[in-house]
Amino acid sequence: MNRKTIGLLIVGIAILAVMIIFIGPGKIEEALKLANPWYLLLAVAVQFIIYGMWTQRWSITIRSLGISIRKKHIFPMLMVGLAINNITPSGRGGGEPVRAYMLGKYTKSPMENAFATVIADRGLDTFPFVLLAIITILYSVLSLKLPEWIVIALIISLIVLVIVFFIILFMCINESVGQRITLWFVGVFKRFSKKKHYDIEDKAINAVKGFQSSMNIMIRDRRVLMYGLPLSFVIWFMEIIRVYIVFSSFGTPVPLGIIAAVFVIATLIGMIPLLPGGVGAVDGIMIILYSAAGVPPSISAAATIVERLISFWMTSFIGMGMLPYVGSGVMEEFSDKF
Repeated sequence: MNRKTIGLLIVGIAILAVMIIFIGPGKIEEALKLANPWYLLLAVAVQFIIYGMWTQRWSITIRSLGISIRKKHIFPMLMVGLAINNITPSGRGGGEPVRAYMLGKYTKSPMENAFATVIADRGLDTFPFVLLAIITILYSVLSLKLPEWIVIALIISLIVLVIVFFIILFMCINESVGQRITLWFVGVFKRFSKKKHYDIEDKAINAVKGFQSSMNIMIRDRRVLMYGLPLSFVIWFMEIIRVYIVFSSFGTPVPLGIIAAVFVIATLIGMIPLLPGGVGAVDGIMIILYSAAGVPPSISAAATIVERLISFWMTSFIGMGMLPYVGSGVMEEFSDKF
């Protein structure tokens, strides 16, 4: 973790600290004492079930390309990738190239094949999220009475997400479009790179062709859509259930519609590449929105802190703890190659 990332993490934690001070540390402490530990253990158990489902979904795209690897080896790669997503201010995408690199290195598969499995995995995650986001924005406008600027920002964020998703999808399956976009990126890369890169255009085009070939194989594989897509919907539902259980532990069950709305809004904010994992910004907006929905601010803050400890910090610590398993020097190797 470099100094810039550490600095941004400190900024995010400072933002959260200011909000806690504003609500009142004493009130939050009293609320935390109300938490039922059995409910919290159940929420942790749900999170581990989600880890298992994420592993299963990625294994579906991996198997579709005939890459041989056991799930017990997929899991640590997944967790390291999630941890890197959390600690880098990259819009929750910094860990994807790293886990593709780990998969390719471990299985000795072409990098384009390994990267295709990761892109397909994220694509399966995007379908239910977009649907949930549309429903959430409608629900937010009708029920939460959000300020107009927040609604506009949500709509713009969703439109940008959908456009980017379809551009990537079209690039994956259309050879000519993929080559044109790739050459444009190569041109930008060469303009800002201080090193000389020979034959980089040919290498990039060959890599894109292999990537597109892999994506086409997965798209035609019925197992990817028949099992991977429904699994993605279940994963999102389980994430909402985890938050519901956390609030229930405080004796304040919150309607699933409100949880879904806040969860989607927080996820969209977390995609903005400003703070690592949206630390501070995500926590703050969750507290504000739950409070606006009628949940006491002290309960909103306490539940958000506990929920983020489970979904964000626990995931980050587990992922960092698994770095020695996948190779403690994997980050250095990745940086040297890319």
